[in-house]
Amino acid sequence: MKLAYLTHTDQSDHGTFGVLACPAVGFSCFTLELPWRENQVRISRIPDGEYIVRVRKSPRFGIVFHLTDVKGRTYILIHSLNFAGDVFKGWKTHSEGCIGFGKSRGWIGDQRAILNSRLAVTEFQRKMKNETFKLIIR
Repeated sequence: MKLAYLTHTDQSDHGTFGVLACPAVGFSCFTLELPWRENQVRISRIPDGEYIVRVRKSPRFGIVFHLTDVKGRTYILIHSLNFAGDVFKGWKTHSEGCIGFGKSRGWIGDQRAILNSRLAVTEFQRKMKNETFKLIIR
C-alpha cells in the first residue's frame, strides 16, 4: 500500500497549513485544514494519526478520496478548497473538517488560502490511480 505524509507547518485562525508528500508517485502539494479545535465536528481539523484513504463518489465533489476510521468523525474527504478559517472568528471556510490540496499558498483578499486547488487534487488522483493508500498526519 502506498504511503502519503501530511506534515503541519503552521496554524492560525486562518487554518492549519501543511505539506503533503507521496514519494511512491512523486507528488507533493500544500494542504489546508481547519484550525485545531479539539476534534469538534465541523469546527476542527482531525487529529494527527494514521488513516486508510479510499475512493468514494461524493454527490457534491464527484470522485474523491475518503479518510476512513477517523475517531469521532465521518465523511472526511480530500477535495479542492481555498479557505479553512475559523468562522466563529469571522473567517471564510470551504471545509467542515476535510483536507484541501493546493499548488501554492497565498492570500485571497485579507485571508490566507491555498491556490490552484482543483489542479492539485486532479493531479493527485491521476497519479494515485484512485488506489487505496495510508495517510500519516503529523
